[in-house]
Amino acid sequence: LRELYGESLAVEFGPRALKAVRQRMVDSGWCRPYVNKQINRIRHIFKWAVSDELVPGSVLHGLQAVPGLKRGRSDASEPEKVTPVPMDLVEAVEPFVSRQVWAMIQLQLFTAARAGEICQLRPCDIDRDNEIWVYKPEHHKTAHHGFDKKIWIGPRGQQVLAPFLLRDTKCYCFSPAEAEAERRLAMAERRVTPLSCGNVPGSNRKDAPQRSAGERYTTDTYRRAITRACDQAFPPPEPLAKREDETEAQWRKRLTKEQKAELTAWRKAHRWHPHQLRHNAATELRKEFGIEAARIILGHHSTAVTEIYAEKDEEQAIKAITRVG
Repeated sequence: LRELYGESLAVEFGPRALKAVRQRMVDSGWCRPYVNKQINRIRHIFKWAVSDELVPGSVLHGLQAVPGLKRGRSDASEPEKVTPVPMDLVEAVEPFVSRQVWAMIQLQLFTAARAGEICQLRPCDIDRDNEIWVYKPEHHKTAHHGFDKKIWIGPRGQQVLAPFLLRDTKCYCFSPAEAEAERRLAMAERRVTPLSCGNVPGSNRKDAPQRSAGERYTTDTYRRAITRACDQAFPPPEPLAKREDETEAQWRKRLTKEQKAELTAWRKAHRWHPHQLRHNAATELRKEFGIEAARIILGHHSTAVTEIYAEKDEEQAIKAITRVG
């Protein structure tokens, strides 16, 4: 939008301009649902402008007349379907992630929670009065719709989570800063150079580093930790792999265009992301206990389901999570 019409007046931005922006998005390789989402964001900008009387309502009316891209009726690509990740790929990353990240992975598998819900987990958000713990996230995806979110944590999930509850109740259970401190401590314990020689612990750190480990994981830092672990667990074969005597720039320069394509394909086949873990859990729950128990545990809401079934469904969900969680 800025690139094509950054110098244009808002009142002059009409349906043809919106279609031109949309086509630029399609030409950039964006998938159809994402293009539609971004076009709706532009409409919302003008809706706000109309509400504050910055532009006339006719501008918004014209933009609303532009239909969304339909499946199979545009040049935009379709997104790849998110599928469960094979468990051998999941288990392979354990040696290459911190104990915090591995616990988060296990909790997602045991509870079917979203990555963001695991990242913001705090002891104060968990009701531990009953056999099955109930986690109520402070923020969740459907909060703006007025829905409450419950995540049930069964025996296996409790066993994974218990060591991370020994902290202030309002501190996040999974902390990158804590993981980094543990990593440095492990390095110090493996040190063979006498303390009288070499660097003293802490002496070679920057006084004001541009980046430092945070107090909680975000979905991005969690995903990147998994991606790095996947690359370590499944290094590409020669000649695609980075050699020991190469810098990152030298490695990139050495690879041909065809080899870079092979490297991309290799990584795509061996990398996975946290959202897939939710699909793993959902698939197992549906297979073992049926779609209704899976729907409740996943926190999905449907207008076809009435409130009279809520108690029955919740009991079924608790029964399921007692066995699998």
